[in-house]
Amino acid sequence: MYKICKFITAAVLTGAVLINYNAAAQSGPKPTDLPKNWHTMDLKKDGYFGVSLNDAYLFVKGKKSKTVIVATIDSGIDTAQADLKPVLWTNPKEIPGNGIDDDKNGYVDDIHGWDFLGGPGGKCDFTETTEEVREFNRLKEKYATATAPIGGNKKEFDYWLMVKETHDATVTKSSAEIQQLQPAMNAMMVTSGYIKRALNLKGEDSFKLADLDKIKTTNDTINRSKYVWQSVFQQQGGSDDNAKIIKELSEYLAKLNNDVNPDLDARKRIVGDDPNVNDGKPYGNNILKFADASHGTGTTGLIGAARGNKYGIDGIADNVRMMGIKAVPNGDEYDKDIANAIHYAVDNGAKVINMSFGKKLSPHKAWVDEAFKYAAAKDVLLVQASGNDNQDVDAKPEFPNDIFEDGSGVDADNVISVGASADKQDQNLAGSFSNYGKKNVDVFAPGVKVTSIDMDAEFNTADGTSFASPITAGIAALVLEYYPTLSAKQLKQVILESATPLTGTMVLKPGTQTKVDFTTLSKTGGVVNAYKALLAASKLKGERI
Repeated sequence: MYKICKFITAAVLTGAVLINYNAAAQSGPKPTDLPKNWHTMDLKKDGYFGVSLNDAYLFVKGKKSKTVIVATIDSGIDTAQADLKPVLWTNPKEIPGNGIDDDKNGYVDDIHGWDFLGGPGGKCDFTETTEEVREFNRLKEKYATATAPIGGNKKEFDYWLMVKETHDATVTKSSAEIQQLQPAMNAMMVTSGYIKRALNLKGEDSFKLADLDKIKTTNDTINRSKYVWQSVFQQQGGSDDNAKIIKELSEYLAKLNNDVNPDLDARKRIVGDDPNVNDGKPYGNNILKFADASHGTGTTGLIGAARGNKYGIDGIADNVRMMGIKAVPNGDEYDKDIANAIHYAVDNGAKVINMSFGKKLSPHKAWVDEAFKYAAAKDVLLVQASGNDNQDVDAKPEFPNDIFEDGSGVDADNVISVGASADKQDQNLAGSFSNYGKKNVDVFAPGVKVTSIDMDAEFNTADGTSFASPITAGIAALVLEYYPTLSAKQLKQVILESATPLTGTMVLKPGTQTKVDFTTLSKTGGVVNAYKALLAASKLKGERI
């Protein structure tokens, strides 16, 4: 699961706390310089490289649409969010709150979806470690002192060596970031307290950038605190309050700490199942909103937030029902949960599934591969984030992916992998954090400084292929609404063929200062376009049975 990492450096110089606060992969103008709906705009008409959504709706004006169920496999959703309540999927065969599995699908009271991280008593295992840490600890007793395969099992020994290398790199990196970030967190907490007192705020109150102008004082401590928070707010774009910034940093620190000092019993203690045994037995609960539901709320909003209600944002698709499936913690998802989440979505009528997550290892890839194939057999489109490690996934794959472990195929007809693009057709068009790959990334979509809804009536502006993916999934849902006979294969076809190759557009290769042609970064070499996708769809004869 990708969340934007905020790298903070704290230093104490002559008694003044100075914080240099830099959003990872930040490029281009700050959020306040961009319209919050820039991702929907048209490059020629509006000057922003969005998906031409207004033209898309003009193209289908007067045409009837058919409701499409879209699932988001993510960190959960805020089902009370005013922009989501009107578009939530509701299980028609389940009676709310009666504690009975009315539809006999194994999930009790799954009204708007299911939480595969949930456990008895309304609990949830939403803070996890990385897969390499879990696998290292699973195998270390057997292999920690081994210098050669045990019992002739070379495949497992080679896997152990890869796990150990990945684990050591992750723990080293996380340890270094903790040393860097924890002092900054402490400083932010202290300076936040001084600011609150200067503004006469209560303990639970928060402040924003504009509030700092109200502080007029000669007190050096307060002025230094004011300077710290002015720097933080300005580099974040000025849209968040101090509480949200501290919360996000706290969550990131929790993730780092769980790499270094992992709670390896959390899954068994909270959920109660064995994630290494996929026996078909039901587990989880029906609670979709926990403290970590921000990410899933944002991705869901980009796809289908209620349009035209003068609140929040307008989603890409105008006639969808959003199914929430919680399977992604603050840490790496389990293969078992992803496989079961895909099955749940397909079995309950989803025709498009968004998957904004990813990790470095997949110990039970065969389970997820089977779920991918199950979705294909049921004519369901899977749209996934390519990842945010600015790496070539042709050379170093992220998981899940559609290169099947059993060798049965690559580049599935029902899977779209999406990279993140920015708002201008210039050297920064490719998000500096985005993964890329001429073979294994299909297309790019807006994912730099994109604004969506958040929990509790808030907004969030962020970077990530996590946002590029639901924008693409939203286009797929929009096309399917108006052309309901198109198959998943055809949906992928129209989205890819409508992404015009940007031949000659020289961009910075993600993670480097080297310029490359944008067309070398993905299969299509283009950016998704809702209008062109609808135009292409209108010329096809549907294959959906």
